[in-house]
Amino acid sequence: MELHILPTWGYDRIRGALTNLGHPVSGRTVGNILNKHAIEPAPDRKRQSSWKTFLEAHCDDLASIDFTTFEAWTKAGLVTHYLLFVMEIATRRVCFAGCTANPDEPWMVRIAGNLSDPEYGFLRPKKFLIMDRDAKFCEEFRATIEQVGIEAVRLPPRSPHPTPHIERFRRSLNPHYS
Repeated sequence: MELHILPTWGYDRIRGALTNLGHPVSGRTVGNILNKHAIEPAPDRKRQSSWKTFLEAHCDDLASIDFTTFEAWTKAGLVTHYLLFVMEIATRRVCFAGCTANPDEPWMVRIAGNLSDPEYGFLRPKKFLIMDRDAKFCEEFRATIEQVGIEAVRLPPRSPHPTPHIERFRRSLNPHYS
C-alpha cells in the first residue's frame, strides 16, 4: 500500500497514517526525515512571525542601510548630496558609508565592496542587510554584498517605516525629513 502525503499534513497526521499502515514511528522521527529533505510538514500553513519578532530574534545578525539627502548651494547652483548610512540593529552603531552628488552604479558597487570587506568591512559579521527598494541599491550592489554571504533583504513595496532604527537616526540628522 502506498502512502500519499497531502500538502496540508503535519507531523502527527503523517505519523498516524504510517502507524495505520503498520509502520509505527514517532512524530519526531517524521520531523527529522522531513527536515533532512528540506520538506515543510505543512507548507500551506503560514509559519510567519511578526516583523518585530524577526528583528528581535535576529538583531545580532542584522544591519540596515539607507540614504538621506541635503542640498547645498554651489557655483553650479543648488546640488543635492546623498549620504549613505549603515546601522547595526543590535547596538545602533552607525557607519557613514559615503557621500556623493551622483550615487551611480559604480559608486554603489565600490561602497558595497568597502562595507563587505572580509577583514575591515562594517558588515563583516552580519548575515542580513535590510534595505528599501530604492533603485540606487542596484543588482550589482546586492550581488557584491551577497558574494560574502550577507543576504540583501529588500523590503516589500510601500512598506510603512519597515526600518525604524535607521529611520529614527535619519530624523535626528534632518528633523525636516519625512
